[in-house]
This record gives sequence, C-alpha cells and structure tokens, in this order.
Amino acid sequence: MLDAISVSLVDHDSRWIGVAAAYAEKLDVLGDLVLSIHHIGSTSVPGLLAKPIIDLLPVVSSIAALDDQLWKIEALGYRLYGEYGLPGRRFCALPGKNTRLVHLHFFEQGSDQIFHNLAFRDYIRAHPEAASAYATEKRRARALHPDNSHGYTAEKAAFVQATSKLAHAWFADQPVGRDLLARPA
Repeated sequence: MLDAISVSLVDHDSRWIGVAAAYAEKLDVLGDLVLSIHHIGSTSVPGLLAKPIIDLLPVVSSIAALDDQLWKIEALGYRLYGEYGLPGRRFCALPGKNTRLVHLHFFEQGSDQIFHNLAFRDYIRAHPEAASAYATEKRRARALHPDNSHGYTAEKAAFVQATSKLAHAWFADQPVGRDLLARPA
C-alpha cells in the first residue's frame, strides 16, 4: 500500500514540463516496449494548482513483457505497486523526502485508461472554467485532508468523475480522441 503523505498544493511551475521530459527519458531502459509517454495530471496543465508530483503515463506494447522488465524501473529507484486499484495498470512511485517525486501509470496500448487520462488532461487544458473549478475543489479537499493524500484524492473523486464524463464526450470529438477510439484494443 502506498503511504499517505501531506498534501502540498503549489502554483504551476513551467519547469515541470522539462522535469517530466527528463524522467520520461530515463524510461529508455525499457527500449521499444514503450510506445509513447504522456505527461498527465495537474503538473501537465499550465496554470493549474498542483501537488508537485509528476505523473507520467507510459504506453507499452505488452503488460506481460513489462512485468518481465519491471526490475529495470525498480533499479531507477521506483517502488512497484502492481495494478494499485486499476486493472491492467502497473503503478510505480519514485520516493522523495517526505513526498513522492514521480508516479508512473503504465498501460498497455488500447487500454481505456489511456483515453480517460488524456481526455481529462486535455479537457482541463482547453476549458479554463473547468481548470478554475478544479483548483477550487483541490483547495477544498486539501483543507479537509491536509495530512492525508488518500483522503484528499477520495474527497475530490466526485468532482473528477463528473468532469470526466464531460471530458470523455468532448475528447471523443477531438482528432486525438477519435484516433484513440478507432484503435483496436
């Protein structure tokens, strides 16, 4: 089980894009198994208040093949958590001092979770009013659970779920979303 940590929310840092790219580059240890890597989560949305933890979504050609190579991710300092509540995911976290630096959410090509994560990210990026509402919800959840990241995440879950429904419908009409939906699972 991933330990709960204190919830730190900070203003967007433009350096996060470069930091995410640097962590993504280290996943080259997996070679051709990784098809693409997406920077997701709040640190990937310019202007959005965020916990300063980089979330990356590496898309792999095979989860079974990834399982045979997870030792390479562990050698980079990540802790492995298996599916961690989402079937088909391989979740890994890079610990820092009293925090986590990076979350890796590996999914096999064709997973619905790829569409879900990119839809939410791109919807929040494209809709400033949704980003503002999300920042308000994050502040509310943090006020209720300042020392418990699990409680914080659970507290904002209803907002994320409702926004995800809007995001999915919107993203399905976008070229990237249509392309993802057209790919066989």
